[in-house]
Amino acid sequence: MKYLCLIYYDEQRVDEMSDEQWQALVARCLACGEELRVSGHMLVGEPLQAVRTARTVRVRDGVATVVDGPFAETREQLAGFYLIEAADQGEAEAIAAKIPPATFGSVEVRPLRQLPQR
Repeated sequence: MKYLCLIYYDEQRVDEMSDEQWQALVARCLACGEELRVSGHMLVGEPLQAVRTARTVRVRDGVATVVDGPFAETREQLAGFYLIEAADQGEAEAIAAKIPPATFGSVEVRPLRQLPQR
C-alpha cells in the first residue's frame, strides 16, 4: 500500500541552525532517502521551499482568490514529503520514524485513498 509521509518542522528552528548543523541534517536526509530507495520503500520524495514562498488558492462561487502563505498558522510548516510503499500502517510508521526531521519536528503518515476504477 502507498503512504504519504508529510514532513513538518519549525522553520525558525531550522533558520537558527549553524551551517554545519544544516549540512549534517541534509546529509542525514539524503542518506535516509537513499536507504529507502535501496530497500524499495521510496517511490518519490522532495523537499519544499520555505513556507514564505507558499500561496493559497481558493475558488468560491467561481472566483479564484490567491493569498500569501498557508491558510492555517502553525509553528510547524510542511517541509517536504516522501511517497512510500509499505505493507501496512505499522511498517509505514516505522519508516517515518527513520526520517531525520522526525527527531525535532514531525512526520504525518497517511495512506493514499484508492479510487474506484471505471
